Amino acid sequence: MTDLIESWESDARIRGMVPETIRGYRWSLRNFEKFVKASRTDLARADKMILRAYIEDLRKRDLAPRTISLRIGAISHLFEFMIFEGLRETNPVIEVRKRYLKNYKTDGEQHERKLISIEEAARMVNACVDARDKAILLVLFKTGIRRGELLALELEDINLQEQSILLKPTKKRSNRLVFFDDETAFYLRRWLQIRSSRMPNSNALWISTAGKRIGRGAIEYIISKAAEQAGVHDPGSHRAEDHFTPHCTRHWNATWLSRSRMEERYIEWLRGDAPRGSIGTYIHIDPVDVKKSYLAHIPQLGV
Repeated sequence: MTDLIESWESDARIRGMVPETIRGYRWSLRNFEKFVKASRTDLARADKMILRAYIEDLRKRDLAPRTISLRIGAISHLFEFMIFEGLRETNPVIEVRKRYLKNYKTDGEQHERKLISIEEAARMVNACVDARDKAILLVLFKTGIRRGELLALELEDINLQEQSILLKPTKKRSNRLVFFDDETAFYLRRWLQIRSSRMPNSNALWISTAGKRIGRGAIEYIISKAAEQAGVHDPGSHRAEDHFTPHCTRHWNATWLSRSRMEERYIEWLRGDAPRGSIGTYIHIDPVDVKKSYLAHIPQLGV
């Protein structure tokens, strides 16, 4: 029998789903597949009772509400694909989600994503010995870009003189220009000097000792190792709020810019968020003004 998850993945790529989202969904679907097989059935025949049992199992593992919701959402995508392919007639997720997940959010869930202090962020950067890893952490903290955007960076995307980065275009981002400060520029220059000695066979900004572009797993390792050494990441916990992930740096960036009283419209512009109202489309934001405000408000780590 054709692997349903591989078929779904191929379909998702054709539909233009973001590669990082596909990877995350694939992991969730493989996890659900194991649970289904242990229940002596298969994905095509999984029903609402299997889904209910799966949600119960996830809760027993003390997973965060948002994590459970994301996993069930991935399963719903798979079921909709099977309906399209004529492999099943209904999507049981709709009924199960309404009954068992509707009121599952707690008052504290909005704070679920881990936020660390400026001092803890500095400890993370200082925990890194490699200049590349320091530069990676600083770029993530100081720009708030996504992991995929970081990995896609190439040499020509970095403007050290203007202290700016031009990101690759994606569906999620309305603005591609972000800025960085002197702290970040210092370690970027150090990394570029070291990078040139590694005999790079790639134009990628971030390369390994073998000269090849690093991948998603390398970023995960760099972040988790530094966060664990700084005491802000517990790899043994099943609770999402005990983990510091690459996306937490994006949350850190927006939160601390906001707490330092940077204009919200400038923060949204840097994050690449779409304007909230129709009027936002017609308000011109000058990148020069954004950069001045950014440099005045971005936290200094003292590294």
